[in-house]
Amino acid sequence: MLLSVDELNKRSLEIFRELVDAYVETGEPVGSRTLSRRLNIPLSPATIRNIMADLEEAGLLYAPHTSAGRLPTDDGLRFFVHGLLEVGDLSEKERDHIDQLCNGSGQSVSSVLEEATTVLSGLSKCAGLVMAPKTEAPLKHLEFVNLGPERALVVLINQDGVVENRLIEVPKGITPSILNEAANYISSRLLGRTLNQAKTIINEELTHHQAHLNELTAKVVAAGLAVWAGGEQGGSLIVKGQSNLLNDVTQVDDLNQIRDLFQILDTKEVLHQLLDASIKADGIQIFIGAENNLFKLSGCSLVVSPYHNSRQQIVGAIGVIGPARMNYGRIIPLVDYTAKMIGRLIG
Repeated sequence: MLLSVDELNKRSLEIFRELVDAYVETGEPVGSRTLSRRLNIPLSPATIRNIMADLEEAGLLYAPHTSAGRLPTDDGLRFFVHGLLEVGDLSEKERDHIDQLCNGSGQSVSSVLEEATTVLSGLSKCAGLVMAPKTEAPLKHLEFVNLGPERALVVLINQDGVVENRLIEVPKGITPSILNEAANYISSRLLGRTLNQAKTIINEELTHHQAHLNELTAKVVAAGLAVWAGGEQGGSLIVKGQSNLLNDVTQVDDLNQIRDLFQILDTKEVLHQLLDASIKADGIQIFIGAENNLFKLSGCSLVVSPYHNSRQQIVGAIGVIGPARMNYGRIIPLVDYTAKMIGRLIG
C-alpha cells in the first residue's frame, strides 16, 4: 500500500520531489550525488541513499537494471501528481497562442477542434487528441465527393456546424451523376432529422425496395450509411502530433514502447473508450502508466479534460498523450485552459 503525504517526513518528501523533478528534466536515473547538489537542505549522499532505499521499499522508487540511480514508479508518479505537484500557470505568450483560435470566427466546430488539438500538441510537445461532440443535432447537408476509382468522401454537416468526413469504397462505374443522385436521395430524407432517424427511414426503404434508385445508386447510399454505423456511441476522434513522441526517445526500450503506443493510436478504438469514460467525470483526469491497460506496455500517460457547451453539458474531451515523465505542472493548465477556450467557441 502506498504511503500518504502525511506519512512521509519533510526530508523524504523533499528528496522524492527533487528526484521526480530531475527525472522529468532528463529522463535518466537519479543518484544520491545529483540529489545532494540539487537539494536546499544539507544532506550527505549516504543519508540520501538511506532515504531513497526507504522510498523504494514503499513502492515509490525503483532501480533500473544495475544503475546506481533511482526512477519513480508509476505509483510514485501518481503519488507525486496527486499529492506534491505544484501546478503552474500559463505564460502570457501561451495564453495568447491559444486565444488566437478565438479569432477564427465562422469556422466549423470540427475546424476549431483540429486547430485547438494542433496548438495543444505544439505547446505540450506531446500528441494532442480531442473527441468531437456526438452528432446528435439535426443534419443540414450531405454530399459525396469523388476521389477516383472506387473511392469517395462522404461529407456531413449538422445544424450546429459540426463537419464530419468519412472515406468509403464505392462500386466500379460510379459517375458524378450517380453520386449526386445518391446525395440528393439521402438529403431529401435526412434534413431536419438526426442521423439515427434518417438511417432508420432509408434502411426501411432500401429493405422493402421502396427507393426508386438504380442498383449502383442504391449501393452508394448503402455504403454511405454503413460507414456511420456505430457512430452514435461517441464523437469522432482527432489525433495530432504523434511525431512529438519521438523527439525524446533515447533508448531502444523507449522506442519499442512508442511503437506500441502508435499502434494504439492507429486503431483508436481503446483510446476512444478511454476518452468517452473521461467525459463522464468532470474536471481534469490524469492516467499514468499501468494505471490503465492502454498504457501498460507503452509507458505513457494521458492528461485530459472534458469541455462544455453553452448549456454546461459535457460534449467532448481534449487532452495530450505523452511520456509518463511529462511535465504535469505545465501540461495540466495547458489542457484545462484549452478545454475552456473550446467551450467558449462552440457555444
